[in-house]
Amino acid sequence: MRQPRKWLAVMTTAGLLVAAASAGADGIGQKISGWLRPDIIVAVDGAETGMKPVIIEGKAYLPARGIAEATGYEIHWKGNRIELSGAEDEEQYMTFTGYINGVTQDGDRWRIDVIGPDNWLILYADKETVLTDAEGKPFAAEDLAPGMAIEAEYGPMVAMSYPAQSHAASIKVMQQHLVAKQVIHSVEKTEDGWRIGLADEEGGEVKLVLLAGPETLIVRSDKQPADAELLEPGLVVRAYYGPAVMKSLPPQSHAQYIEVDDQREWLAPAEEQEYRELAWKQLSDEDKAHLITAKDEALVELIDAANAAVIPLEGKERLLEDIRANGGKLVAVTYKTDQDALLGPVTVLFDPETKEVIGHIVRM
Repeated sequence: MRQPRKWLAVMTTAGLLVAAASAGADGIGQKISGWLRPDIIVAVDGAETGMKPVIIEGKAYLPARGIAEATGYEIHWKGNRIELSGAEDEEQYMTFTGYINGVTQDGDRWRIDVIGPDNWLILYADKETVLTDAEGKPFAAEDLAPGMAIEAEYGPMVAMSYPAQSHAASIKVMQQHLVAKQVIHSVEKTEDGWRIGLADEEGGEVKLVLLAGPETLIVRSDKQPADAELLEPGLVVRAYYGPAVMKSLPPQSHAQYIEVDDQREWLAPAEEQEYRELAWKQLSDEDKAHLITAKDEALVELIDAANAAVIPLEGKERLLEDIRANGGKLVAVTYKTDQDALLGPVTVLFDPETKEVIGHIVRM
């Protein structure tokens, strides 16, 4: 962690400093005359020390060993050389304010995907990271979650990838927002911004209304800032809102952050649930006995068929080859199990065009 910057104060109770000096060469150095001032207090970081300065030609001189020890250095005499070592300068951290977009555990550290008005970062938190809530109380890394508004210090080293990656020196969780992944039903311009109706599927019943203003952060699939004109019916969005919600029908709340799937690579909530039902039917009783993911909480996502380690069902080999040849995708429904450390999770794969089951991901 960063070291405090040392500062030194020399205070006098005797008014102006008076100096008298005389010098003479002796072949090695110079003989200097000065005044020892026991009335002057020397303090380091506000703490008084026993050092007393010698005033020579109006300048205050302090003993090298005393000032080194007081400021956290070690002093070494090496022939005609005096070396000070051991103190660290204050590390210069960069700051980030924004929202957590995703959190995963990576060994003994946590990988945190964060998005802000001007940047998209991957921050890594470990035992050196200071985690607190808005009141400064300790906060557990395992409690970090999407939708949290945070203030973070990171660096000083940053990997120049996209997104950039760095170590988090500190993370302060300011507020937990609600999260919704839904389909835009309607967008209406208002005096203060936009009124956005959200549904579980295209053309479905509006389940939530979000009020977006100039302060609402809107980003594209590539996490680049976008205008509200990007919002249109049929697009899937991930929105952080609240935490206050008006108990109307449908409920209404203020939108803090909206990520728009302008590449159309996300499934609507109703589609996700349909695939969960289909995947559940493919699981054996033995598979279900080891699941730690609830039936309706399985992760559903689109993945590249070419990069997936697929074991196809008998008779589905040709279909899989065709999907790969066309650069297509597969719908993956993943359940965590109590055997993940040894075998990995259970993932069932489907053809998104026909909803046919293709096979499953290889388990080690």
